[in-house]
Amino acid sequence: MHLYHTEPFGTSNYLLTKHYLGLYDAAFSALKKEIQYRMPEDDVETGLEKARAFFQRAEDVAATDNFDYAIDMYLEGLRRAPDALEDGHVPLRKMALVRQGKGGRKPSIADKMKRHGGKTPLDEMLNAEFLLAKDPDHLPYAEALLKAAVAGGYHRTAEWIAQLVFAANNAAARPALSTYLLLKDSYKELEMFDRAVAACKRAVDLKPGDAAMHDELRDLSAQLTVARGKYGEAGDFRESIHDKEKQDMLHASESLIKSSNYRTRAIEEARRAYANKPNVPAVVFALVDALIGMETREAFEEAIGILTQAYEQTADFAFKRRAGELKIRKLRGDVRKIKTELKKQPANKDFTARLRQATKVLETAALEHYRECVENYPTDLKMKYEYAQCLVRNKKYDQAIPLFQDARRDPRYKIAAMEKTGLCFFLKNWYSDAIDIFEQALAACDVQDNAMAKDIRYNLARSYEANGAGEKALELYRKLAQLDFDFRDVRDRVNKLRTSVSE
Repeated sequence: MHLYHTEPFGTSNYLLTKHYLGLYDAAFSALKKEIQYRMPEDDVETGLEKARAFFQRAEDVAATDNFDYAIDMYLEGLRRAPDALEDGHVPLRKMALVRQGKGGRKPSIADKMKRHGGKTPLDEMLNAEFLLAKDPDHLPYAEALLKAAVAGGYHRTAEWIAQLVFAANNAAARPALSTYLLLKDSYKELEMFDRAVAACKRAVDLKPGDAAMHDELRDLSAQLTVARGKYGEAGDFRESIHDKEKQDMLHASESLIKSSNYRTRAIEEARRAYANKPNVPAVVFALVDALIGMETREAFEEAIGILTQAYEQTADFAFKRRAGELKIRKLRGDVRKIKTELKKQPANKDFTARLRQATKVLETAALEHYRECVENYPTDLKMKYEYAQCLVRNKKYDQAIPLFQDARRDPRYKIAAMEKTGLCFFLKNWYSDAIDIFEQALAACDVQDNAMAKDIRYNLARSYEANGAGEKALELYRKLAQLDFDFRDVRDRVNKLRTSVSE
């Protein structure tokens, strides 16, 4: 696979997520009434009603950083409402970028084999979207999603992903002819002849000597003329221009590659507002987001400085909280960079020492940040959950358990907090108590074969094994192996326990 297929599609950075992807909401709100489902209205509403429960569940678990489980939930919802753009595809794309920014793993070989193709266009689309969610930079996954969406008649989804693919290929150092041809055919099928012409022109530019392609460009241009001629009144045609402006706005806002002019203008506007109202939270945060969008260390440091100054002048903890979040993101980025270098040179002791030190600095900063957040927002269960996770990483299990138990009151964190509570008991060697908690958590899972349920079942098996109940542990490991043969070290544990139980 050529590298230039992947690079332009994912130059996203976690620090850009809030600034850039926040533009989705307004753009899609504007489009919502403009593009209709190509399905009976009653069927669409029924499907959406069923799907929204899964979308809500996905949003809830994503808030706990359980992104793989959230991906499963989004796809379950999209299976019921395949063309649910604003409720399903777009939020999943946003979350995938956040997951990527937090170091989420790319699809495994087993994932790629299992998710290759599909029996129906819907299966193909969801399989491609699963892979794209786990590797948002990989353009071929987006192309597969586009093909399946067109084949399945999911026109809104097809139009959306086509725009992303078009933007990525345009920005590539070496645009792919095959991608433009795919876009040309897709837009033609969608009867979006203006976009089909644009894609065909790009293809002709790459291969100017292809006579057949020139003929097709001529035919598509003729079809575009006929389509435009269908407007009987000037008002209708003006409305079509208005629609196209909305499409262009959406295209610009979704592009993961922003021009330097765009970023500079955003900062200039934010600075003007900040000069007039330097202590208004919305104004301060707008400038901070614009600075982060520059993707430079200097702009990032300036953003933290602005937040720190605002906190010192107002004593509003919201500013300090945001500064703390940015510092933690920066430290996480430092850790990721060192890990990347260490993978290239695994025997390098200097990188090993640097990784140990960077991780320690990150954990110390996160622990203090979330301690202060819990102190200032004592009813915020999300902060309690995050602080408890920091405590676990610092082996302070007795302090973490009550916080996880409080976090269970929030439906978004209920199952994750139960699992973490069981883990604390396990790490304290309270195996019987861990077993009770893990069994409760497993019973509370809506889906018994998703990522969250597999984690809980694995931890439950570990607890039984540590508690001397080898046969019960073996049964759980066996069921896990039947679901996911490559899950952690399940194969080794099954083989080991089979030998010990038989003896």
